[in-house]
Amino acid sequence: MKSTILDRLGAVRQASREISGLDDSTINRTLNHLADMIPARTEALLEANRQDLERMDPGDPKYDRLLLDEERLEAIAADLRNVALLPSPLGRVLEQRVLPNGLELRRESVPLGIVGIIYESRPNVTFDVFALCLKSGNATVLKGGSDARASNIAIAELIHDVLEEMELNQDTLYLLPAEREAASVMLNAVGAIDIIIPRGSQQLIDHVRQHSRVPVIETGAGIVHTYVDKSALAEMARDIVFNAKTRRPSVCNALDTLIIHRDRLRDLAEIAEPLHERNVIVYADNEAYPALLGRYPSELLQKAEEHHFGTEFLSLKLSVKTVGNLQEALDHIARYSSMHSEAIVAENPATRAEFLKRVDAAVVYANTSTAFTDGAQFGLGAEIGISTQKLHARGPMALRELCTYKWIIEGRGQVRP
Repeated sequence: MKSTILDRLGAVRQASREISGLDDSTINRTLNHLADMIPARTEALLEANRQDLERMDPGDPKYDRLLLDEERLEAIAADLRNVALLPSPLGRVLEQRVLPNGLELRRESVPLGIVGIIYESRPNVTFDVFALCLKSGNATVLKGGSDARASNIAIAELIHDVLEEMELNQDTLYLLPAEREAASVMLNAVGAIDIIIPRGSQQLIDHVRQHSRVPVIETGAGIVHTYVDKSALAEMARDIVFNAKTRRPSVCNALDTLIIHRDRLRDLAEIAEPLHERNVIVYADNEAYPALLGRYPSELLQKAEEHHFGTEFLSLKLSVKTVGNLQEALDHIARYSSMHSEAIVAENPATRAEFLKRVDAAVVYANTSTAFTDGAQFGLGAEIGISTQKLHARGPMALRELCTYKWIIEGRGQVRP
C-alpha cells in the first residue's frame, strides 16, 4: 500500500503544478458544474450514505455528522456556487515597497501546494475541501474514516467525473484508502504533502499532532462556554443558550457549559426551560441544582461531577457552572476551554469589553450564539476547519488561509556590495 500511495502522491504533485496556473474562470466553471451535477447523482450519493449509516448506531454523536439527505446536498451545492462567486485569493499583493537601492519588493499570495485533510464521519468535508482547495490553487489529499467510506468514494467519483469533463487533471483530488495504514503513510509523506489539517475528535487531532512529520494546522475540538452575567437579559440568555445547545448539538460550535452568575440563579429555570423540549440532560453544580430542582424535568436533571466540565458532549447534554463574578467565569473558561468559541451574555458594556479582551479563543462572542462559528456564516463560502492554534491561521479557515506567500523582487541590474 505504501508504494502505491507514494506513487499517487507524485501524480498529485504534478496536478498541483497544473492547477496553480489555472485561470479563475475555469475554476469557477468547474465548481458550478459540480454543483449542477449533484442533483443528478443524489440517488447514488444517498444510497452510498445509507450503507455507511447502517453500520453506525443512531445514538452515536457522529451519526448526525455522517448523515446526508436531499436538503444537505442542496446546501452543499449552494456552498459550491458560493465559493465560485468569491474572489480568487491568489496573486493578492500583500506588501509592496521600493528599497533605497531601487529594488522593487512585493509579497504575493500563492497556493500552499498539496493540502492533506484527515477527517472523521463528515462526507460534506469531501465537497468543501475540494472546492476551497481548487479555488485557492491547491491539490487535495483526503483521508476519511472507515465510517464514511462508501459516501466518500461516491463523492470522489463524482468530482473525478467533473474534472474529466472539464479536461482537468483528476489527480487534483486523491482520496486515500480508508484503512489506518494509509493514514500512517500520509502523516509521514514529507515532501509529498505540504500541510495536514485534521478534522474530528480530540483523539484524532492529538494523534495527528503527535505522529505527523508533515506540518500540521490544528483544528481543535470545541469545548464551548456561554457566560450569563448578572447584567444579562434573561430572555436573551434563554434564546442564545437554546440555539447554541440545540441547533445542531453534534458540531464543534455547540454549547457545552453554561456559566451563570450567582445573582441570576433565580432566572436559571427560565433560561433552561426551552431545553427540556429537546430532552437536554442538564448536569448542574451544587448551587445550580437546587435552582432547577422541581422546575426542570427530574429525569433530565443530574448533579454535575468534575468530568462534566471540560467535556465536548456532541449531544443533547449541558453542564452548568455557578460563579460569583466575571473573574471566576474567566478562570473557569481558561481552565477548561479548547480555545474554539466562547460567549458572554451581558448588558454591561464594561463587562462585555473585559470578557472580549481577556478570553483566549479563536472566536469570542457577546450577546449572540456560538452557532455562528462557521466559514459560510462568516462570508467565507465554506471552511476547511476551525483552527484553534495561533500560527498561520485562527478560527474558520477558508480561501485566504489556504494560501502562503512569496517575495518577488525586481531590479535593474543591482548587485549587493
